[in-house]
Amino acid sequence: MLKKIVAVLLSSFTAATFAAVPLGSQSVLVVEDGTGKVLLEKNADAQVPIASLTKLMTAMVVLDSKPNMDEMIEIDRADVDMLKHSASRVPVGAELSRADVLQLALMSSDNRAAASLGRTYPGGLPAFRMAVRAKIKALGLSQTVIEEPTGLSPHNMSTASDLVKIATAASAYPDIRRITTDTKDIINIKGRKVEYHNTNRLVGAKGWDVGLSKTGYTEEAGRCLVMRFKSGGKNNTLVLLNAGANSVRNMDAIKIRRLIAGPDEPRPKVMKASATTKKKAIKRSKRTRRAM
Repeated sequence: MLKKIVAVLLSSFTAATFAAVPLGSQSVLVVEDGTGKVLLEKNADAQVPIASLTKLMTAMVVLDSKPNMDEMIEIDRADVDMLKHSASRVPVGAELSRADVLQLALMSSDNRAAASLGRTYPGGLPAFRMAVRAKIKALGLSQTVIEEPTGLSPHNMSTASDLVKIATAASAYPDIRRITTDTKDIINIKGRKVEYHNTNRLVGAKGWDVGLSKTGYTEEAGRCLVMRFKSGGKNNTLVLLNAGANSVRNMDAIKIRRLIAGPDEPRPKVMKASATTKKKAIKRSKRTRRAM
């Protein structure tokens, strides 16, 4: 009896501790994988734009079609973002294998790459949209609407609750797990080797054991993150939506990770950018900000 009382008190203390954590993201959900236990919740059922978190659904639908991953895809003018005018380092006319295109869409969140995956889906974009709707239904996503493959449209919407389901489903795909946890990759673009990095700076950072990751950003969606990670000996899924800045999104994740990890584990950090990366980031910020 005493053990039960102690367990209840500890559970209440943990819940109160998490509830007291100040977080900048407008919607938050942290779930313990396997048990489904909710560790932290804030506006988890608010339907909001999800930006490039969309690309997890795009990847699943494309992989479900069992495509030839070695097939070459040519980036077309139709893949250029005419809605947000986001930047891309993949020029029109570049030919890449579908595997490389998927790598760019997921790891570095390239919108032209994601658009080309939808365009080259068997049957084209109309068939892609039908497959997405079928996938949404199959996963039981009651508050998710996805109209296009990149996440640039503000009409691509979901909730933190539905995104936990999407992350869980996406983690069943080895390719998605591998790609979204790569820190960087070198892709051959028109005979030139170009280095691309993961848009989530927590991937590969000290103290983080990440099993799946995807960031997102548009003006309407704010800074978003879906991430599965191991901490305190348990696997967890974290969803952060509509943070005001990358630093806010990362700090929210770090606060949550520290609470789950407890005092005995090393404190998690954010991967530091190299001097070269910082210079490139400054140059990029002077151009149109890209949707991630």
